[in-house]
Amino acid sequence: MDAATAYVLLEDGTRFDGEACGASDPTRPAVGEVVFTTGMSGYQESMTDPSFAGQLIAFTYPHIGNYGASAGAMESERAWARAAIMREACNREDAPTAERGWLDWLSDCGIPAISGVDTRALVQHIRDAGSMKGGVFSSDISEQEAHSMIEAEQSMAGQDLAGVVTPGEVTHHGSGDGPRIAVIDTGIKGSTVREFLARGARVALYPCDTSAQALLADDPDAIFLANGPGDPAALGYIVDTVKEIVGKKPVWGICLGHQLLCRALGLQTFKLPFGHRGANHPVKDLQTGRVEITSQNHGFAVLGPSGSRTIDSSRPVRWHTDFGAAQLSHVNLYDRTVEGFELLDVAGGAVQYHPEAGPGPHDSLYLFDRFLERIAAA
Repeated sequence: MDAATAYVLLEDGTRFDGEACGASDPTRPAVGEVVFTTGMSGYQESMTDPSFAGQLIAFTYPHIGNYGASAGAMESERAWARAAIMREACNREDAPTAERGWLDWLSDCGIPAISGVDTRALVQHIRDAGSMKGGVFSSDISEQEAHSMIEAEQSMAGQDLAGVVTPGEVTHHGSGDGPRIAVIDTGIKGSTVREFLARGARVALYPCDTSAQALLADDPDAIFLANGPGDPAALGYIVDTVKEIVGKKPVWGICLGHQLLCRALGLQTFKLPFGHRGANHPVKDLQTGRVEITSQNHGFAVLGPSGSRTIDSSRPVRWHTDFGAAQLSHVNLYDRTVEGFELLDVAGGAVQYHPEAGPGPHDSLYLFDRFLERIAAA
């Protein structure tokens, strides 16, 4: 590596040197929670996923940028991650779909990036010590100054970032006479909307502070709780809304939406040591025994019905809620955390992972069909 022009500094003082790339304004360092994702592709989708708001992404795959950037890979209208941390960045646009080089795209978006980092050592450190605050800084900035910036950054725990990424007004998507789905938009990905539209559904995206009365007044066929960033424990106002909707309309949630629906049922959430981010997470369906390889992006998880962080049983455990019986449906095979549940007396359920596969495996796309079938049945 040439002389270091930038570095990653973590809040515990650990430093990793590299070369600045992407947006190069040294007066705009990137500070936030440093996390890692294990996906081998989908770097642009990750950067534009609202669930990464407030975070700096360390990519475990060594070569990032190989196939360039394109409008079709956007998961939202902008980049939400604050920086890209890479072992070796590429700026080619050789792929047939490429419209821009990766580093050119980062620069256009104003996103700082760093290449030449020992990302294996960085990821191992985060796995041992847990995700923590940190930043990407120009070598012109002293460690003392950088550490002060990191200290001033708010912890991810307790942050309401859904209110940051949510739209300012209702938008409508799709046409025809298909089922109408109202989304509480806490940071939905574009590919999720596309999966619904491909199946003939009509989708309305609502700001996350929309009241239950306003949602129900529009008389949708179902409510969808989207993915999104931040701490679900900071979103009590959305949980209260969900409580008023369950039992009145079919409700389905993914990722953050899964956590919010679980909190509405009385379960609690907790912060994972280093989160689940990537496209290779095995999840077991407790009813069929089938194992799906899933795409995931979350730093919090749900405590089981007994209050434990892990589920030792491979049975679909049942428990009682204010809305009737509920049953665990999926468990993570990496760490045995809760990955899904179903309501048995009213129409509702959720999964912790991302079935839209943007990016990721297509094992779980059938869940969109199942949800629409249950809307029709209801």
